Amino acid sequence: MKSIRLKGHFLLGLVLLLSSCASHYQVLKTNRINYSVGQKVAGDSTIIKTYQPYKLQLDAEMSKVIGYTAVDLTSRSTVPESVLGNFFADAVSVQAKKITPNIDFVFPTTKGGLRNDIAKGNITVSNIFELMPFENQLVLFELNGSDTYKVIKFIAATNGQPIAGLTMNIKDKLPENIMINGKPFDANRTYTVLTSDYIANGGDDADGFASPVSRKNIGLMVRDALLREVEDLKASGKNISTKLDGRITKN
Repeated sequence: MKSIRLKGHFLLGLVLLLSSCASHYQVLKTNRINYSVGQKVAGDSTIIKTYQPYKLQLDAEMSKVIGYTAVDLTSRSTVPESVLGNFFADAVSVQAKKITPNIDFVFPTTKGGLRNDIAKGNITVSNIFELMPFENQLVLFELNGSDTYKVIKFIAATNGQPIAGLTMNIKDKLPENIMINGKPFDANRTYTVLTSDYIANGGDDADGFASPVSRKNIGLMVRDALLREVEDLKASGKNISTKLDGRITKN
């Protein structure tokens, strides 16, 4: 027993001694070097060899031609609607109604979500990803008349947004002559409005979706709706020929 106690005291003493002798370091100076990555930096062949097969496969998929547009699809416009916005909204509307037909109007993106124009000619998968790079889902809302008007008022106050199934005139940043599916807006009824989860959650300060009668994810991504519409048009032998049609006017 004495031997065990001695060993215990010896180990404890050794720990205390080492602890008391431990050095306490303090950083006095650091050196930092920035390495610029550019054309002068040689590629690492090992890394390139690892990712190259995947890059080739991705490039092949992204460069695949899925359709043709006979007009420039551009977001630039002197009126509250644009050719690109009309194409975007109409494409989403057509594809969404294959899943849930009872949609009164579609507001699938804000103008800020139109990320890239598509020039006249062939449309590739990459073009659609550049136009819609986000993973947004489409959400169907049932809104009472008051909330529906809030959505329409937001569209007017922001000088128009991509829409389908809805027409209006903007005067003093307020909507007038509102028509939904060809019928005058009725504040006493409910409407089904399709939008993206980004807008639904208040993105770009969108209004009207906070207290819906109902909300349902339809299981379709915005980008997939665009891809499907372009592919469907090609399969039916049609080219995209979207134009400005007066769905949103202003005076």
